[in-house]
Amino acid sequence: MSRVFVTGMGVVSPLGNSVGQLWLGLTEGRSGIGRLQRVDTTGLAATIGGEVQGLDEAPFELPKQVAWRRMDRASRFAVSAARQAIDDAGIVPSEFGHRCGVIVGAGLSGLDTLQQQTDILLSRGPDRVSPLTIPLLMPNAAPANVSLTFGIRGPAFTVSAACASSGLAIIQATELLRSGAADVVITGGTESSLTRLGIAAFCRMGAMATKFNDDPQRAIRPFDLNRSGLVMSEGAGILILESEESVARRGATPHAEVLGYGSTSDACHLVRPEPSGQGAAQAIRYALSSAGVDGSEIASRTYINAHGTGTKANDVAETLALKEAFGTSAPQLRVSSTKSMLGHLIGAAGAVESVACVRTLQTGIIPPTINLDTPDPECDLNLVALSAQQADIHYAINNTFGFGGHNVSLILGRSS
Repeated sequence: MSRVFVTGMGVVSPLGNSVGQLWLGLTEGRSGIGRLQRVDTTGLAATIGGEVQGLDEAPFELPKQVAWRRMDRASRFAVSAARQAIDDAGIVPSEFGHRCGVIVGAGLSGLDTLQQQTDILLSRGPDRVSPLTIPLLMPNAAPANVSLTFGIRGPAFTVSAACASSGLAIIQATELLRSGAADVVITGGTESSLTRLGIAAFCRMGAMATKFNDDPQRAIRPFDLNRSGLVMSEGAGILILESEESVARRGATPHAEVLGYGSTSDACHLVRPEPSGQGAAQAIRYALSSAGVDGSEIASRTYINAHGTGTKANDVAETLALKEAFGTSAPQLRVSSTKSMLGHLIGAAGAVESVACVRTLQTGIIPPTINLDTPDPECDLNLVALSAQQADIHYAINNTFGFGGHNVSLILGRSS
């Protein structure tokens, strides 16, 4: 069974549209949350979010078969991040023929287009609705556009599991490579759900932080006693995953290795996590087992990029899950939530956070959880708070949990 390596990365995020800009923002402890500019926030309980700046125009020359105006915002993010990742890896996807695939996660794909075209339907009538509506908002639009743009002829599809979408996409990509069915897979996630409908729905659900409209950068407070909910964001993270054989043929230098993964379902509630964290704990245990490592032996050299949404229920359940999975070694883990700076990118969250995990493995720098002023006693983990830390990190675990009870845990390791 082939080993799988990360050979390229690309990012579109509220902290910048490159891996370098993202990493600088995270390590400096900067927030990408602000007052929303693209969305009519009249009457909304939450008027803040993590918006992507730029990309109204294509950042590179597109082939004739694709057009920027025929892409939903989520597809634009995916294509832009994929261009960065492909350049970073130094590959030409079309040269791999049918041995290169694209698997992209999306939780609410096409919501931006749905909002726009519904507004047109209601205000101007059915004859004014764009004939491109369906190809713009269809769930597979992002991988389809990546495939068209870069000449990818292998498997191309979307994985959708709410906030766990891109984590599952990375699992699917890894399994495709390990099976020998592909040499390279472009994977990750994308999301553009900052719309009146999306924000109103999350607010009505009671999941959103609504008390910080005048102080947006302090809104997201994972593991803090005074946390009050998540903040929605948008963006994309794309990783190039490559088989060991392909890496060797090309003489490529990998960024990191995908060591293991686990996935479970809570079967408890449609939107709330199982309170004891048992399902999440089992996903972490499966990931450790598939990586062939013992949690007690690696804990002191492991960084946990927590799901850490800043909701009351999630942060306690995730704490219990980590303590259950690592036992008495849990206090040795170093834990932070980059959502405190990025916001919640929904289907793209796990991919962007996996990029952060790779950079931690490369640099030994652990990004902090900002706004962690008063740690919740129920979240008694070894939390990296307020400012970045340097540590000897050999393993990085990214947890992503989604509505529907989906739990995903990915383990990445140093490439050497």
